Amino acid sequence: MAYRLIDRLTDKQVEELLALYQKEWWTNHRRLDDVHRMLAGTGVIIALEDSATGELLAFARVLTDNVYRAHLFDVIVRESHRGQGLGKAIVDAVVNHPVIGKVEKIILSCRTELVPFYERWGFTTELGSDIHVMVRTPPKN
Repeated sequence: MAYRLIDRLTDKQVEELLALYQKEWWTNHRRLDDVHRMLAGTGVIIALEDSATGELLAFARVLTDNVYRAHLFDVIVRESHRGQGLGKAIVDAVVNHPVIGKVEKIILSCRTELVPFYERWGFTTELGSDIHVMVRTPPKN
């Protein structure tokens, strides 16, 4: 299968991204208007589309200051195309991106079973570090 690396999504691909999100436990609450706003605020979009059909196959996004920190979010591959190296292609594109690849630290969050996947690019859990990833969820009104 041939795919093409892209850095922006068409309206149709945004809808396909929402469909991918709605199938995952960690993103199934997302709505189309929120996804549009999220994409507008995202610094770097890295996606793969089917070269023949333009169908969205995989996606990731990065928020960064372009120097010190970059946060990798939403690495996702269409379920029907998993196991074909598309996740690897997406992360390769992130770490080799002309800006992101030069940032001091790329940070991501993942489930324990995905740690070995990300370790091949040098991601570590920084055990023993005094740094903690902390999360604040505002109360719902």
